[in-house]
Amino acid sequence: MSALESSDARAGTPVAELPAGGILGREHRALSFGILAVVLLVAFEATAVGTAMPVAARELDGVSLYAFAFSAYFTTSLFGMVVAGQWADRRGPLGALGVGMSGFAAGLLLSGTALNMWTFIAGRAVQGLGGGLVIVALYVVIGRAYPARLQPAIMAAFAAGWVVPSVVGPLLAGTATEQLGWRWVFIGIPVLVVFPLALALPATRRMASGPADPSAPVEPFDRRRIKLALGISVGAGLLQYAGQELRWLSVLPFVAGVALLAPAVAGRRALLPHGTWRAARGLPSVVLLRGVAAGSFIAAESFVPLMLVTQRGLTPTMAGLSLAVGGATWALGSYVQARPRMEAHRERLMVAGMVLVALAIVAAPSVLVTAVPVWVVGVAWGVGCFGMGVVIASTSVLLLKLSAPQEAGANSAALQISDGLSNVLLLAAGGAGFAALGGGAVSDAASVSHPGAFLVVFLPMGVVALGGAFVAGRVRGS
Repeated sequence: MSALESSDARAGTPVAELPAGGILGREHRALSFGILAVVLLVAFEATAVGTAMPVAARELDGVSLYAFAFSAYFTTSLFGMVVAGQWADRRGPLGALGVGMSGFAAGLLLSGTALNMWTFIAGRAVQGLGGGLVIVALYVVIGRAYPARLQPAIMAAFAAGWVVPSVVGPLLAGTATEQLGWRWVFIGIPVLVVFPLALALPATRRMASGPADPSAPVEPFDRRRIKLALGISVGAGLLQYAGQELRWLSVLPFVAGVALLAPAVAGRRALLPHGTWRAARGLPSVVLLRGVAAGSFIAAESFVPLMLVTQRGLTPTMAGLSLAVGGATWALGSYVQARPRMEAHRERLMVAGMVLVALAIVAAPSVLVTAVPVWVVGVAWGVGCFGMGVVIASTSVLLLKLSAPQEAGANSAALQISDGLSNVLLLAAGGAGFAALGGGAVSDAASVSHPGAFLVVFLPMGVVALGGAFVAGRVRGS
């Protein structure tokens, strides 16, 4: 009997007698719509902000800090994830979800009103704190409210929720950026927070509120883990700063960052499962794979709009739309992994997914050669997103399958920490290489001095993604 099946049995409902309806059946319909409304908002924000980011960086004279604008979100989200894991395990996911959505909106407003790049980055940091709370809370909601047989389907619905925003987001954000200015993209999105909150919070309160075991005493927050979470966030920020400055004095924040990160991610009582860094079979490899996949892909994707705008002269709208097909193929990959007959082949499917991700990342910078048509990026990214849809949804499903109910919050936080930390570290590495080769030296409104700087981002990320294929072969327990 799996951990999730045990949870159902303790609740007094034998697994065989669970309602036969799907995620849109009567029992789960309201919650599913609420969760998907949150996902739609996050998806729209991600695609819209990615489209407006190159223009914001140029106007704020911050192209050299471009990677920081992305990694600041992930850095603070690491702290939010650990807090959300403890919050959800002890008191239920409702509070973390509400506070997280509010912080998400506040960060967008701060970035939208920024007068310089560092204030803009601070807004992204606030937004990341809220996002970290939200994503872990959603995982706990799924682990508690949906039986194991429905979890692949709700994960596939997550991916499907990105399809429309992937097409509409870049178009609306690009039009707003060109006609009204990039600030309206950031200021306008917080208005949309009200609707997801109105749907998600009542359904969460009804089906997944309170601690996992209401009869057990509520334990206080683990201060040691909170301190480790703060250390991992500050440490990741210091590493990012050291990578951007590229001076001898940067060795000091680099060493300090490593010192803060080490006990949090590799110590005896680390925030990640024991054996994660050596790809031990089972849960540790699931957590590691999530980081390898997300970090390599997001680090590369963050530079695609900038590359298309500065090297091929595309408008922000067209640069964003070049990635729009990825939303549909990501959803298709997630749908494929959700088919019941694919369960027996999940490991091989994940290996193939990581190979596709690696190929897409390596193919993208081919458009630096002017003879290569721009649509090649769209095709390559569509292939990569299919692989990501398979891998990301599968890691989520496996994590919940391998987690006891009272550990769902902590393990979900570990999965997201691996995701976010890998994003920060690989963005820092890519951003450092980009800056070292003069990637931030803008000569006019449509060009970057050294196009080859983009190769230092994409090619290493392709190698990292290929390494993920090895890790994917170890996600099943021994």
